[in-house]
Amino acid sequence: MQLIGMLDSPYVRRVAISLQLLGLPFRHRSLSVFSTFDEFRRLSPVVKAPSLVCDDGAVLLDSTLILEYAEALARPRRLKPMDPAALRQDLVVTGLALAACEKSVQIIYEHRVRPPEKLHQPWIDRVTDQMLTALDLLDAEVARRPLPVTNATLTQAAVTTGVVWHFIHAMLPQALSADRFQALRAFSAQAEALPEFMAAPHGDGTCRAGER
Repeated sequence: MQLIGMLDSPYVRRVAISLQLLGLPFRHRSLSVFSTFDEFRRLSPVVKAPSLVCDDGAVLLDSTLILEYAEALARPRRLKPMDPAALRQDLVVTGLALAACEKSVQIIYEHRVRPPEKLHQPWIDRVTDQMLTALDLLDAEVARRPLPVTNATLTQAAVTTGVVWHFIHAMLPQALSADRFQALRAFSAQAEALPEFMAAPHGDGTCRAGER
């Protein structure tokens, strides 16, 4: 399998870390949807990061769908709890993390892609409030029910939360006050020290694990 996309995308990074935890071999190709658009399109015509090119040439899009397929391949290994109540909690946390992530990406694209004269401040204010609300709720969940922080016990909620917090902290530090989100800060510090996170660092590099 080939994972296409750059690790500066939280969606690509959550897949790269999850594939390692699931024990699935893959090749990571660090291609940009901007600077290497044409090369990306030859592998994945829609040019969506992440894309997973399967061994038979089928292309899967969207990180959540890719991870659903990965869990099917990795059985009995899994990152989602089997118990319904535990699964529901894991999905609550994952949903909050992905909501914060989506809004943070919208803010970044507003400033980096849209011409300055076309910026619409009321929209930026709205999505910023949505991002911070999601982070407040996520921080409260993590404080109330601490996430597992070993590579043997990580759930998808833990992976996604760690990746998303690191991304927002790196890309939008001006939106985060120093004394806010203490549970997320503490969890992120532990998660980023794990081998699977370190092998797929945020940035333009290539995942250093996965190939067998």
